Amino acid sequence: MAENREFDVIIWGASGFTGRLVAEYYLKQYGVTGELRWAMAGRNEEKLKQVRAELGNTEIPILTANSHDEASLDVLVQKTKVICTTVGPYALYGNELVAACVKHSTDYVDLAGETQWIRRMIDQHYDAAQASGARIVHCCGFDSIPSDLGVYFIQKHAMAEKGEYAQHVKMRLKSAKGGLSGGTYASMNNVMAEAAEDKEIYKILFNPYSLNPRDAMGGSDKGDLKSVQFDADADNVIMPFIMAAINTRVVRRSHALEGFPYGEDFMYDEAMMTGKGIAGRLKGFVGLAGLAAMMAGKPDGFYKRTVNRFFPEQGEGPSKEEREAGFWKFLVVAKMRDGSLIKARVSGDRDPGYGSTSKMLGESAACLALDKAKTPETSGVLTPSTAMGDVLLERLQANAGLKFEMA
Repeated sequence: MAENREFDVIIWGASGFTGRLVAEYYLKQYGVTGELRWAMAGRNEEKLKQVRAELGNTEIPILTANSHDEASLDVLVQKTKVICTTVGPYALYGNELVAACVKHSTDYVDLAGETQWIRRMIDQHYDAAQASGARIVHCCGFDSIPSDLGVYFIQKHAMAEKGEYAQHVKMRLKSAKGGLSGGTYASMNNVMAEAAEDKEIYKILFNPYSLNPRDAMGGSDKGDLKSVQFDADADNVIMPFIMAAINTRVVRRSHALEGFPYGEDFMYDEAMMTGKGIAGRLKGFVGLAGLAAMMAGKPDGFYKRTVNRFFPEQGEGPSKEEREAGFWKFLVVAKMRDGSLIKARVSGDRDPGYGSTSKMLGESAACLALDKAKTPETSGVLTPSTAMGDVLLERLQANAGLKFEMA
């Protein structure tokens, strides 16, 4: 049984940039011989030893396996309660690992933002994960914990204050400091490359309910924002938010898995705030042009290869000083059926792509490993809020530098 395993959490991909940050966070937060028994794992033992030496603790256990070697993964996942993986793009390196976790009743968390791959994992493994008791939880970083738990948080307050849930929730990125993750950019490029080869993937990417259960893929939401406009409820000009493509689908999946408690006409959307007046609109149009330039071009074309030079490579990331100087802030607006508004703030104290994401992922894995008795009794291919709910909310605020507060 998972309860009797050697480790609570194994960090898979610990020699990579983000994996190392999770290990660094665990060493600082939990030590090596504390309440959380954890280990580092990857393909290359020498690289893992180098990371361990740089972290300054030679007692951290090291394990090796290969993303495409099922036998080695079978051995690895049976040693731990939870696999915490930073090895992406997940569509290229995650298939066998998820299958092994489902097979051996091992819980799993990742940083995936690849809608088409998560859809495949749901279709291939949901029933088997339910049967084995495994909790497969995607999107446990900046995408999509602030969105998923932000909605969960404000809806709890809406019910407490108004006696009913909000009919429409809006998540607005107010400000952030930190560069785009190289891993996130690599995953985005892989999504577009897959879509270029398989037109069915485009249907998945543009369906607002593409991660819902197959029998519940409909609702009142339309596509994600594609223009610059004024949002009266946020009192700000807004432009498209690139992470909305995954975050909105995760929030809608959470709602569906919970049985549509907010009503089958519940709506959710995301955008970035750019300011007010002419300056806000100008900033929005400049940002929109930048997004279009980043996403344009054939995957292997000259234009795309040229654009890629201006973005970080996979495995690259900001310095410690830059991560610690980073932050992010969301405004959450809940619109009740009578038109009244409830507002909340969700924020993090590090750069979103690395510093904050590594802490969110680490605490998600720790939550699954240590707090099973307090989390919802559920299994399958889940979301952060449906798998961990209030317990994760508490952990993130106590340990990971996140704040969820009413405005």
